[in-house]
Amino acid sequence: MIFALIILYVITLISISITERFRDYASIIAMQGWILLLIVLFKLQSIHISELIFVLTETLLFKAIIVPAMLFKIIRKTKTNHIYAIGQSQFPSLITSIIALIASIATTYYIADTATNMVFFGVALYALFSGLLLIIRRKRIFSHLVGFLVIENGVFLFSMAIGTEMPFLINIAILLDILLVVLMLGMFLSKIGNSLKSIDVDAETLTTLKN
Repeated sequence: MIFALIILYVITLISISITERFRDYASIIAMQGWILLLIVLFKLQSIHISELIFVLTETLLFKAIIVPAMLFKIIRKTKTNHIYAIGQSQFPSLITSIIALIASIATTYYIADTATNMVFFGVALYALFSGLLLIIRRKRIFSHLVGFLVIENGVFLFSMAIGTEMPFLINIAILLDILLVVLMLGMFLSKIGNSLKSIDVDAETLTTLKN
């Protein structure tokens, strides 16, 4: 079951590299949250029940519900949806994503460690590369925000790679998860709010000049 979830997670990373709409970004981030929730449920049953409840609660609330809801709110406020110009090819992004996947597999194979779950490590590395590619290749700030969220999910998977041996690292990763998500979304919403206010002022100014 876990392997099937990992494959599905990899598919979301490939999809996010070629998606054309911001709403698809938000939907994929929500899907990743639910996938991570199921992975936690199946993989961390051996840890203490209180720690398991904490991880499950954080994953459900932040990754599967709150963060996607905030992304959809940002989309509604900005009233923008298309990432690319209409008709622009996403083939280069797909090729770059596949190269990143191959590089992740090669790196994982090269540093193979019996103390680490290398499947989780490889997928986490691919998530890291995918997030960086979104930040580098996309111009809009919303894409950069999604890129940071993808990287953050990758960090969470890194902690899962050795989580059954060191559950304390998962708790630390989750605390950083909460802090970074709240800070990023708070700053982003603040910037959006200021931009919208500026647009309103400009609109009022133009109306005054017109009259």
